[in-house]
Amino acid sequence: MAVSKYRKFKRSKQIVTIFVNHGFGTLIDRLGILKYLKIEKQTKEYTERENLKLSVGERLKLSFEELGPTFIKLGQIMSTRPDLLPRDIIHELEKLQDAVAPFPITEVREVIEFELGDKLENIFREFKEEPIAAASIGQVHRAKLLSGKEVVVKVQRPNIEKNIELDIGILKDLADFIDNRTRFGKLYSFSKMVEEFETTLTNELDFRMEGENAETFKVNFEDDANVIVPEISWIHTTNRVITMEEIQGTSLKNFEVLDQLGLDKTIIARNLANSILYQILRDGFFHGDPHPGNIMVLENNTIAFLDLGMIGQLNNHRKNQFLKMLMGITLKDSKLIVQAIVELDAMSERINMRNLEKDIDRLRDQVLSVPLSQIKIGEVFNEIFDLAFSYNIMIPGEFTMLAKSLITLEGLVEKLDPELNVLEIAEPIAGKLVFTLITPEKIGREILGGAMDYSNLVRKFPSIFLNFLDKMEHDDFTVQLKLKEADRYAQKLDKAFNRLSISLVLLSLSIVIAGTIVGLSLTDVEGSNFITVASTTLRGSLIIAVSTFVALIIAIFRSK
Repeated sequence: MAVSKYRKFKRSKQIVTIFVNHGFGTLIDRLGILKYLKIEKQTKEYTERENLKLSVGERLKLSFEELGPTFIKLGQIMSTRPDLLPRDIIHELEKLQDAVAPFPITEVREVIEFELGDKLENIFREFKEEPIAAASIGQVHRAKLLSGKEVVVKVQRPNIEKNIELDIGILKDLADFIDNRTRFGKLYSFSKMVEEFETTLTNELDFRMEGENAETFKVNFEDDANVIVPEISWIHTTNRVITMEEIQGTSLKNFEVLDQLGLDKTIIARNLANSILYQILRDGFFHGDPHPGNIMVLENNTIAFLDLGMIGQLNNHRKNQFLKMLMGITLKDSKLIVQAIVELDAMSERINMRNLEKDIDRLRDQVLSVPLSQIKIGEVFNEIFDLAFSYNIMIPGEFTMLAKSLITLEGLVEKLDPELNVLEIAEPIAGKLVFTLITPEKIGREILGGAMDYSNLVRKFPSIFLNFLDKMEHDDFTVQLKLKEADRYAQKLDKAFNRLSISLVLLSLSIVIAGTIVGLSLTDVEGSNFITVASTTLRGSLIIAVSTFVALIIAIFRSK
């Protein structure tokens, strides 16, 4: 335990020092972290000044690259959060690549033999020592099974799990610190974000999850000849090793090779757009990182999806919300968009709905005023997320991953065929799927569910009502009614009563004076004692009235 604490402290110090060196020292110092870890900021000032010449996004990207696998993955996931970060930072984090130096073949052999329980030569007929790709989590080698089938084998880096566990623990502490010390922490719950990040990374570390994702994709697209997914060799797969068939095709990164092979970019773009839109809208199970390196193109313009470790999932409720938002964009209906945002249950506090609707109307007039064929869905989502951020609305993680996938898709489609618009492809798919929401079977199920709810209500109501009456009869039953902002209204009532009291005293005083004056004017007895008596009475009345008025004023001030 002591060693673990020491490692954690040492790594924390390293992380903070790297951020300081890349120009974030002032921010970290204000949070009090430098003092806590006893880091002298002055020794780092020269390096910090040099790095300040770069943009915030560039410095953040360099920091993550220097900090290693956990932070590279964190940066990649942060690049899917336009609701939290400005676009310039998002743009830089999107450049984070997994490409790192490969680890030696001796370590590859150790991992495979330990996981599969046999010598490498007894498992594979051939195994290429030179990796075809090396990333932060693992690296990939070509091989042949004993049957002669050509496969690729992804092997996890040694000790990567322990290192990531250490970094996640530090991130949790930091998130807790931010949540309790800053206003943004209270609004956005960074601890919850770290938990989501931990879940995502844990799933990526278990290669069996990637295999299961591939199997799900195969089932979802078994009737679509334009999409294929590599077959998993389960007897050669564990949580640290995954073996799958090798797809013979061209990476979508190589646009020049596509032209040389005579492939049709328009068909490729349409197949790619259709597949990802069906993943999102129909299946609610979509590729979370469809960048060009994870997509292959085969001879007949077929699309093959690789690296299925990062997957986004939408339940039926979330699918319906996204469908509503997409229909709001295609129909240029701001009310549908507002309804979809509200139904996300993403508001941490009450907001002014009328102002939100007005801002969505402005967004519609600015961004959606052009013809449908010219609308950029990525731009629309960025605008919506910027607007949500200004209202302290936190978009759910699965929605931001979904938007990131769509933005990536739009960029790929634009490169393949600039005349093709993703939104135009999405419109008929969304329209067709809308009708699946109102099929007789679904309506029947909802009616049946509602009938069962009402049946339970009718059945339970008598006993609930009897219990209520019994409580009223035998127990101390009290009902508390609380008026919102009651103190403010009480103060207003106090002021009103104070004014009324003063007015009544002044009125009484005026009546006494007026009565005495009128009485004096009506008497025709001159030189009699009546005038003397009346004058004395008037003076006494005035003294009593003024004394009462002063006492009332003092009482009001004393009672505040």
